[in-house]
Amino acid sequence: MDEKAERQLTELLAVDLDDGFTELVRVHGRAVYTFLLRVSGSATEADDLGQDVFLRAYTALQGYDRERRRQLKTRAWLLTVAANVWRNHLRTCSRRPALTGVPVEDSGDAWTDHSPGPEELAALAEDRRRLVVALLELPEHHRAPVVLRHVLGLSYTEVAEVQRCAVGTAKAQVSRGLKGLRRLLEPETALLEEVMT
Repeated sequence: MDEKAERQLTELLAVDLDDGFTELVRVHGRAVYTFLLRVSGSATEADDLGQDVFLRAYTALQGYDRERRRQLKTRAWLLTVAANVWRNHLRTCSRRPALTGVPVEDSGDAWTDHSPGPEELAALAEDRRRLVVALLELPEHHRAPVVLRHVLGLSYTEVAEVQRCAVGTAKAQVSRGLKGLRRLLEPETALLEEVMT
């Protein structure tokens, strides 16, 4: 979102909260859903948590004065709310662990590229499925920064803002997360190369 569009959105939020919030959801709803999908691995969970994010965001905005709404960096602010909802969800789940594991949903179709042929699509889908599974094996404190940086395309400054840490810490978290992904994917890559030769 360019700076002019961001100013228009924050001005709308300041002047008319209901219309501004509708626009906020339209503009940033997909990013919130994508973040929650990639950190949770479940479309159903992402939908449920997404509703909680937007409910909390609307409630918070009602308490902000007009000037504070004008000063918001909407995407980073909304993703901060999403990250907090995700952390709260993890804490709740750790206090009440499920009796059975929830299977990871195959969410590779959200990344589908329609230009390659069927064989290439099948290979891409399998690669994406492996990546999603590996991403879910990362600890949350590495998973969220990787999703924010490499799935949603946030700058390190924005990642730091969402994670509420220094930029250097955000860079380190992303780097460690990527290193963890490589470590998780290397055995499979080596095995695949062995099978292919």
